[in-house]
Amino acid sequence: MQLSLRILSKSLLPLAALLLLTLPLLAGCQDQGPESSAADSPRWVKTAPLTASSAPTLSLTGVLRARYETPMAFRVSGQIATRHVDAGQRVKQGEVLFTLDPSDLEESLAAARAELAAAEAALDVAEADLSRDRQLLNKGYLSRQAFERAELGVRETATRREAASARVTQARNALDHASLRAEDDGVLIDVSGEPGQVVGVGQAVARLAQEGPREVEVNFPARSRPPQTGELLVGEKHITLIRREVAGAADPASRTWRARYRLEAPLEGRSLGDVVQTRFILAEAASQTRFQVPVAALDERGEGPRLWQIVEGEAQPLPVTLEQVTRDHAWVSGDGLEAGEAVISLGTHLLTAGMAVRPLDEKEAP
Repeated sequence: MQLSLRILSKSLLPLAALLLLTLPLLAGCQDQGPESSAADSPRWVKTAPLTASSAPTLSLTGVLRARYETPMAFRVSGQIATRHVDAGQRVKQGEVLFTLDPSDLEESLAAARAELAAAEAALDVAEADLSRDRQLLNKGYLSRQAFERAELGVRETATRREAASARVTQARNALDHASLRAEDDGVLIDVSGEPGQVVGVGQAVARLAQEGPREVEVNFPARSRPPQTGELLVGEKHITLIRREVAGAADPASRTWRARYRLEAPLEGRSLGDVVQTRFILAEAASQTRFQVPVAALDERGEGPRLWQIVEGEAQPLPVTLEQVTRDHAWVSGDGLEAGEAVISLGTHLLTAGMAVRPLDEKEAP
């Protein structure tokens, strides 16, 4: 009996070993089927629609200015004797603003008048001599050459008298110019002259903002050229701005472009120098529509930024131009973009061209 059991156990050992070897193979075949089918199935992706964005705007502060701001300066040099105005004061045309010490100017006028009197006396003497020479010439006691010399002397003294008379006029005008008067009605936005100060010809001592049209002065960043039109925001009221002039070059210190805009409607309740709010549509981007997408939809692998869209069940890249980026959204532009078009909004760094994908909306719909 024991011998028969031993023989049976020896015959079953190879069969048991064969079964142990085939079981893992069968289990591996059963597990490989689902993995292979999962790899071949399309990958589910999240999508988001393109949202058209309005044209980009630029909000800047400006300063309210007068159309004509005239520097006020003396036409003659001298020492300021009196000052009659202050900054911010409204003045009328012809009103005296400053006066110079007239002492030197009065002396110059007196000297010019004395020179004129001497020239007139010399002319009287020359004319009397010419009259006597004419009588001598008629009697034959004087030569024609001497008489012509006397005539030339009269002309010379007459010219000197005219020059002296002109210098008297200049000296009188200089004395009148010792009083600096307002050239027009307006407001003095700056006054720098002080009594006792010595000023030269043309040195500005005040700045007069004349009555009339008002403008807004705005400084634009160097990267943005001032547009042709804009808006002045005064509460709920919007006033159209039309560009009148732009500086020929950017300011080297602030790297800004200075531009002046005229107001197309009157502005009340504001004073010169007030800071106002303006808004402009950037001309370089107004002609192209921008689209808003989640920032995760951007894929910057390869050459430049791009989006991914689903074309016939496959992921395909779409190059775009990046306009602006914030923490949650990005604004892009480019050819082939349309509002409402779906793009892949998550996991774009894992996509490859031609990868089989399906929008997650289709999975959630059932």
